[in-house]
Amino acid sequence: MTIDVVRLRVLVAVARAGTVTAAARELHYSQPSVSHHLARLEAETGAKLVQRVGRGLRLTEAGRLLAERGAEILGRLDAASAELSAHVGLRAGRVRLAAFPSALGTFVPAAAARLAKEHPGLDLRLMEAEPPEALRLLRSGEVDVAVVFRYGGTGPEDDGVRLVPLLDDPSLLVTAAAGNDRAADLAAYAEAPWIAGCERCRAHLLALCAEAGFEPRVSFTTDDYVAVQAMVAAGLGVAVLPRLALSAHRHPGVLTSELPGPARHVHAATYGEPPDPPATAALVAALLRAQLGAGEGAGDGVGPSLSSSVALQTAVPVPGS
Repeated sequence: MTIDVVRLRVLVAVARAGTVTAAARELHYSQPSVSHHLARLEAETGAKLVQRVGRGLRLTEAGRLLAERGAEILGRLDAASAELSAHVGLRAGRVRLAAFPSALGTFVPAAAARLAKEHPGLDLRLMEAEPPEALRLLRSGEVDVAVVFRYGGTGPEDDGVRLVPLLDDPSLLVTAAAGNDRAADLAAYAEAPWIAGCERCRAHLLALCAEAGFEPRVSFTTDDYVAVQAMVAAGLGVAVLPRLALSAHRHPGVLTSELPGPARHVHAATYGEPPDPPATAALVAALLRAQLGAGEGAGDGVGPSLSSSVALQTAVPVPGS
């Protein structure tokens, strides 16, 4: 069986966009052309990939399966194309990075600026993603580097994922500044409502509280560290945040104190056998240099060290590319 890559790309676009019309717009094809490619792909595979529902189409189970695998295949093909373009002298090409919000709000912009200065022909694309999603994007070839964090209890990453240590990021107890006369330790807030974050952060919070002798009553859950601080400042609860989050954004109405114990470990992750492609290696090197001092300056009375506006963007081309 031979599957045409162009037709596979059409199927993936339909799965992602939801309709033939939206896929045609995304691919800059006509709707009849999209329908033709889908019909030809069914003939090539011998499988029913789409079915008509009213005036539209939807993927069958076989279509969804092929679209999922197709996205991985196309991601690898696109990555290979970018690597070849970047191979000679790093004069051209594309490199893609996924990172969690507080990294995007602190040291990643400095790394992007350094990469743009050293390799102005490279096109850097940034994407916000928490570690599990960032690693999925890395494995599927949709990004070349993932900035992720791990705690001591985080399980091992999948085979093929290689980690380059960037920095250690300590945990801070975050409480409201107004009317706060309690001790700066977890046990003092055993009866308070707590605000939890992503899956890895929540597991870390539960472990810290268990060591302090209580189970936290989690009343709010959000990955947005700006929202967490706003809720803490309003007296809605207390939280544990990494220092990077306070460096990226600091609410004037909160107090922080560093907690004892191991910090979370921030890594640049790449995938596959070494050596990394030149563009990927250049990005990792820029991250290593830019993170120096990224976790500094989040103590009480100190404002944000970097703007968090980059975290709001889904794709940032490097200037001059």
